[in-house]
Amino acid sequence: MKNEELSFFLKCHRTNLHISKLYLIFALRKNTKTQIRMKAKVYQFMADGFEDVEALIPVDVLRRGGVDIKTVSIMGRLEVESAHGVTIKADMLFEDADLSDADLLMLPGGMPGASNLDAHEGVKAALVKQAEAGKMVSAICAAPFVLGKLGILKGKRATCYPGFEQYLEGATYTASLFTIDGNIITGEGPAAAFPYAYSILALLTTEETATEVATGMRYVHLMMGDYEE
Repeated sequence: MKNEELSFFLKCHRTNLHISKLYLIFALRKNTKTQIRMKAKVYQFMADGFEDVEALIPVDVLRRGGVDIKTVSIMGRLEVESAHGVTIKADMLFEDADLSDADLLMLPGGMPGASNLDAHEGVKAALVKQAEAGKMVSAICAAPFVLGKLGILKGKRATCYPGFEQYLEGATYTASLFTIDGNIITGEGPAAAFPYAYSILALLTTEETATEVATGMRYVHLMMGDYEE
């Protein structure tokens, strides 16, 4: 192991960051190449009031990693407004989306975005079907409460924005930046958006791909704290 890689690993440990599979990827830097999987299909549901960072960072990271991710508006229009007044144009309307080939369904956080997702019967039905099929579902910040109310988190370990843990019905609350338990991935909040996205990318593609994207985006540099005050 190179000195800089060992330093990064120890820094994660010293600062009590979640020593997850992703951090071990950064620390151990494999030299062997893993066979690339077939391009994964991901759909992220978008509602007015979504948290900007939690929605767009995962989209950016996954597209950099070669994942086919589509944003799906549930508002009956392609334009969706964030919790901070930023309007984006989604790739498609919920009514036009065929979710049958989804490897992952994603929920960004933010309020009232998460509540708007929770109020959409089509979204909830799709999430239940996805989870029952053993396929991946992810949610960050406030959005895990949608999964909790649907019973998807029962018997699972999960995280969310502090204060929403009371809605994670049947789950063990971890309070971690992100938590992976089987086919369920949850994130804590805006600051967790990068590690949450890289962990998902590793699951959908390869560990090498996630490491390369994180390194290219200077995330590893950031986490190693190589800067001057």
